[in-house]
Amino acid sequence: MNRITKFFTLATAIFAFSFVNVNAQNFILHVSGADRSIEQQVFKKILQLPRYGVFDFINFKVENGTVILDGKTISLGTRKGAENVVKRIPGVVSVVNNIEELPLSSFDDTIRRQLLTTFASSGLGRYFHSIRPDVRLIVDRGRVTLEGYVSNTGDYHSMNIYAHGIPGVFSVQNNLIVGEDVRR
Repeated sequence: MNRITKFFTLATAIFAFSFVNVNAQNFILHVSGADRSIEQQVFKKILQLPRYGVFDFINFKVENGTVILDGKTISLGTRKGAENVVKRIPGVVSVVNNIEELPLSSFDDTIRRQLLTTFASSGLGRYFHSIRPDVRLIVDRGRVTLEGYVSNTGDYHSMNIYAHGIPGVFSVQNNLIVGEDVRR
């Protein structure tokens, strides 16, 4: 009986949230042609990093040939690797590396595994199965941040609800964008 109650509660929440209008952030570039070319190369190079996975998120911006890296990563060496590959891109003048390496934590690792298991069993696993996952899960001392792209508002809200339901999660920051990644 408890499962039925949980199911109906979740279904009602998803149904209610599906009517909420979500303002997706548009990726609009107001950069020079040279910076745009650098930006496209940085994007590709970051995705090709060998240890860049679903639990890592690197963001960047280009300003007059200077690449500013930001984000969080659990993979040791990914922070320095990102900086090294970006430095070698023609036209890059300098790199500011603000990527944070998250501390090793078995507590956070448990939450990461539970997030993936929960999303996979709820039908949201399609966002994680590719080499370049659409959604990235950042867990930092029990605080979850959802980054990336989902195809509809139902998935946006479902991921938020499921993440809140994971034992040990203190808070959830949902930075998901509804729509396609326009940089691909």
